[in-house]
Amino acid sequence: MDHVVTCFVRNRGEVLLTRRSDRAETYAGRWAGVSGYVEEDNEEAEFDARRELREETGFGGTSLRLVRIGETLAVDDEEGSFVVHPFLFESTTREVRPNEELAAVEWADPTAIRDRETVPRLWETWRRVAPRVDDVREDRTNGSAWISARALEVLRDAAVDADDWESVAAVGRELRDARPSMAAVANRVNRVLATAERRPEAVAAAAVRALSAAHAANEASSATLVDRLRDAGATGVATLSRSGTVCECLREFGPDSVLVAESRPEREGVDVAEAMAEETAAAVTLTTEAAFPAALADGSVAPDAVVVGADAVLPDGSVVNKTGTTGLALAAREAGVPVYVVAARDKVRPTGDERVVTESSPAEAVYDGEEDVDVFAPTFERVPGRLVDGLATEDGLLDGDDARRVAAEHAEHAAWDGRGGSGE
Repeated sequence: MDHVVTCFVRNRGEVLLTRRSDRAETYAGRWAGVSGYVEEDNEEAEFDARRELREETGFGGTSLRLVRIGETLAVDDEEGSFVVHPFLFESTTREVRPNEELAAVEWADPTAIRDRETVPRLWETWRRVAPRVDDVREDRTNGSAWISARALEVLRDAAVDADDWESVAAVGRELRDARPSMAAVANRVNRVLATAERRPEAVAAAAVRALSAAHAANEASSATLVDRLRDAGATGVATLSRSGTVCECLREFGPDSVLVAESRPEREGVDVAEAMAEETAAAVTLTTEAAFPAALADGSVAPDAVVVGADAVLPDGSVVNKTGTTGLALAAREAGVPVYVVAARDKVRPTGDERVVTESSPAEAVYDGEEDVDVFAPTFERVPGRLVDGLATEDGLLDGDDARRVAAEHAEHAAWDGRGGSGE
């Protein structure tokens, strides 16, 4: 049997679908991912996956990140016998340079696979690399905007494959409770299940719309902050940890300099620093949270503004974010540098929910010695609202009254389960 790769490239929740040209050796005219033969070691198919992406679409470099390698599956029909190696990549760009093997390319929601004439078992291939509940529950690298989008994808795919509404609702409950520290996860899942009819196909369609709206909200929140930074004449920005919305803001704003804290112990800030160095013209400096006060006083790297994301916004205006944010905000206040939080409205907790869920980093990430040493390494902390100079959302800069109205709306959606999930 021949071994082949099928690569799905995702951007803004949609994947790149390609229609094979008449020059393709098999399945001419059918829709697929980006496919090609494994030419060397079947156990090293990632090399072939990246080669096919580069040759057929022009994707490569730091703009392309491997997300998952799926379990192989076998295809045996009149066109041949194949072992398919599924891959999922995330791309920061939608610019495609198709070669002669592709007759057409299109960014589409993965559910479009089910409505097209595709290569065999393409939906099943997608499902082998698609997000899962455990991804939402266990991801300690990406921010809540990213993770909440994955939650919507899980709900959408579960609804597509479901025969009844209750099985979809069961997945929704798992997702709703998977990341109690991240308000956007529960809020976005709750909205879909509260407003969609109690039919799997209705939930799937609502999840697709919600995913698109979530990406639009993140972009609009970023635009709000970009406008604020430009109005203030800022040229240098500091941040910590990983926030997709913050990264989008920095790409759009184009600062002269970026100061990034590595965000211990997982050090996800390193990825942010590398991405900013690759994707912007800014002078990028990587530091530690402990060195931030010194950096803010150093004229060579001192920023004009601090920009962070949020895992949740509480009704009193305080913000829940990665541990280290409070120290950064205090140092910024002492140095006279404004602190801005960029967060879509879905990060506001529902009325009556003011939890600060302090997930913990793995103890061994802080101390892996043999002595009897306790480790205190909470992942999130509450940042007092008095340390925040502005909360940028898709609806502009949010004030206290606005936040309370948003919180009431989220509370209404959160009641879907108690009313049987109908939203009525």
